[in-house]
Amino acid sequence: MAYAWIVWLILAAIFIGAEVLTPGFFLLWFGIGALAAALLAMLGIGSLAAQVVVFLLVSTLLVIASRTIFERFFLRASGEERVKTGIETIVGQIGTVVESSRGGLNEAAVKVYGSVWTAFPTEGEAPLNEGEMVSVERIDGNAIYVRRKTHRSLLFSETSERD
Repeated sequence: MAYAWIVWLILAAIFIGAEVLTPGFFLLWFGIGALAAALLAMLGIGSLAAQVVVFLLVSTLLVIASRTIFERFFLRASGEERVKTGIETIVGQIGTVVESSRGGLNEAAVKVYGSVWTAFPTEGEAPLNEGEMVSVERIDGNAIYVRRKTHRSLLFSETSERD
């Protein structure tokens, strides 16, 4: 088949085009496999069966290796360098106690990023008093554990008013 490479290029375009329209990341590898088979056909190497084997082999190997490819080139190597998203961003932030500690567990309410959280002082901390500035140490379920700030940090609104 003298024009098999055209068929492989059309097949590659279909796979790559379908990849753009789907939410996952899977069909691109079959598009690359079709491109490898098209290259083989353009060079006149191998029969149609050999081209199909190259297509399947390249596609399958890329699908299997895709996790490694993504981790190596798109994700950060270390957990510390990983970009925090969602609820993870609250750890280390500064909040204000809006309700003083009460009860046996010293439960308080702390406002962080405009949301009020159930908060507990970390081990060794005294009960929290209204108006104190605290730093979020960790999250456990829907509660946060906080530690008093030794010095007052400026809030974002205070820094933007000075500029």
